[in-house]
Amino acid sequence: MSIELRPREALTLWHDVMLSLVRGGDYDLSARQMTILLTIYLDTPPHTVRGLASKLGVTKPVVTRALDTMGKLQLLSRRRDEVDRRNVIVQRTVKGALAVEHLADMVVAKAKEVR
Repeated sequence: MSIELRPREALTLWHDVMLSLVRGGDYDLSARQMTILLTIYLDTPPHTVRGLASKLGVTKPVVTRALDTMGKLQLLSRRRDEVDRRNVIVQRTVKGALAVEHLADMVVAKAKEVR
């Protein structure tokens, strides 16, 4: 199913979802943090710090700082790769999965309001 939005409607949807996230008080993630979170939950694992940095076009320390924040919120976890100890594997958590599911529900609800 495809939804066609005009540019203003698309921006209104984005605004309304972001506003709900800010007002909700649960997680006030930056655009970078949200992109990393959604990548981890939408793309097939495994996910590494190196791979996320490459995908986003940023350095590993930038990804690490974002992961530190999201780790404190228990939205994801990290562990060393047992095969290659240089790699850090980023893993999904139940709390993170519920947050992403809630976000998806919010986007669907707000999209209905835009039209």
